[in-house]
Amino acid sequence: MQFLAGNAVALLENGEQYFPALEAALDCAEREIFLQSYIFEDDAIGARIVDALIGAAARGVAVKVMVDGFGGRSFVATLMPRLRDAGVQVLIYRRELRPLSLRRHRLRRLHRKVVVIDGREAFVGGINVVDDFDAGLLAHPRYDYAVHVRGPLLAPIVASAQRLWRLVAWASFRRRDSLPLLAPPQAEPVGSICAAFVVRDNLRYRRAIENAYLEAIAAARDEIVIANAYFFPGRRFRQALVDASGRGVKVTLLLQGLSDHPLQVYATRALYPMFLARGIRLFEYHRSHMHAKVAVIDGQWSTVGSSNIDVFSLLMAREANVVIDDAAFARTLRASLERAICSGAKELRASDWRALPLLQRGLSWLAYQLARLAIGVAGYSDHH
Repeated sequence: MQFLAGNAVALLENGEQYFPALEAALDCAEREIFLQSYIFEDDAIGARIVDALIGAAARGVAVKVMVDGFGGRSFVATLMPRLRDAGVQVLIYRRELRPLSLRRHRLRRLHRKVVVIDGREAFVGGINVVDDFDAGLLAHPRYDYAVHVRGPLLAPIVASAQRLWRLVAWASFRRRDSLPLLAPPQAEPVGSICAAFVVRDNLRYRRAIENAYLEAIAAARDEIVIANAYFFPGRRFRQALVDASGRGVKVTLLLQGLSDHPLQVYATRALYPMFLARGIRLFEYHRSHMHAKVAVIDGQWSTVGSSNIDVFSLLMAREANVVIDDAAFARTLRASLERAICSGAKELRASDWRALPLLQRGLSWLAYQLARLAIGVAGYSDHH
């Protein structure tokens, strides 16, 4: 993880801030666009982004869109043909629609949400191309974050986007994309923020994001605040949080209360008694679906990205996070998290857990065992 100084990094909260900023950047594109997303839905938001991409291609911009084959199943059927007809280059990461498998390579997905425009600006975070209100099913927007980046950090972001495009092009067509980068990174200093771009892949950076978290947690002295949608950490991560709490660090976890993956939520809740017994505060977000993957430590270190804190994100999926070493940015993110806790979360205490019906606690235990079994069958353990 290499920190680079001189960046401008703006926090974008929810799709309400993210999509207008993204559309404006796409509409100004002149040479080259890379877009990577796990989900690209055929809804009102998807239609707006498709129109912006098609408009860029019509202006002669080289538009390169990569969507995961599992998360983007509907994209393949509905949006991809329209984009390709308009001259947009589209690649599907692991276009495998076979029945569910726990074989390790089948579980490796493109989970990054990265957009690069003309080498001059990038968006990195956890926000998929999907309606914030889930086509009217949610009363409040899906809770998530991204960052808008300019400056020296564009060098590794652009390099990563181009490298993954060439890799998937080779895997898809057995030929290398030898076309040159049309818009090299504009990496001159434009601000005062020190930041790093951290990816997780299957070769050189298998544990990069996990290690970034663990190093920051080990160095924490005052406060750790983590908001994470799918939270099922292995033993190393759990122990790091417990050790931090034991040395007097205030540890707060903001987790999902409403989930589209009930098994994961029940499995996570099986960890609650252990955390609560060691002084870690737990909040569940119930105002809407929480999709955030962010953290703030000691009012200085923070991260925004796509990586959940579970084995599948930390050790299998292709992820991308930005780590920011800046007190002002940390204050902004910390204040946003505090608003989310105050307006949409409920604190859970040890007495709340003990008051749950025995059946509900039993379901959590069963879900935890099933999750561990799935991890083991995939070839991992929770000892990492």
